[in-house]
Amino acid sequence: MYESLKYLHSGFRFLVLLLVVLAIVQSLAGWLGKKAYTEGNRKINLFAMISVHTQLLIGLAVYFVSPLVHFAKTTMKDPLARYWTVEHISMMIFAIILITIGHSKSKKALLPEGKHRAIAIFYTLAVVVIIVAIIQSKRPFFAITGL
Repeated sequence: MYESLKYLHSGFRFLVLLLVVLAIVQSLAGWLGKKAYTEGNRKINLFAMISVHTQLLIGLAVYFVSPLVHFAKTTMKDPLARYWTVEHISMMIFAIILITIGHSKSKKALLPEGKHRAIAIFYTLAVVVIIVAIIQSKRPFFAITGL
């Protein structure tokens, strides 16, 4: 089960990043180009948010069966165990919170510019956090590796 979950989690990140980056590109174009906020924009933003929440659920399943996650006195002294037990999950949850806040602010904004701006800012911040978390894992970024 662990092997299947880790490859699902590792592979699904490409769909997540694709949707989030697409949402960012659309929102930047809409914000800077002063374009209308369309139903297509809303759907891409929503699908991006749903995908990161789905990735969280898959990640939580991996987290609780992973041999790299340890709950012991020595966890914080071991860089590998600390990363997988504390740092990775913390950064990813923070990124998901940023995306959720951005989506919520976008829904509440009255003007199209405000909707696009909220998505552009919060989703971009989330992608930066996600990329840093993946780089810190010291695993290949463009490979399906698993945990």
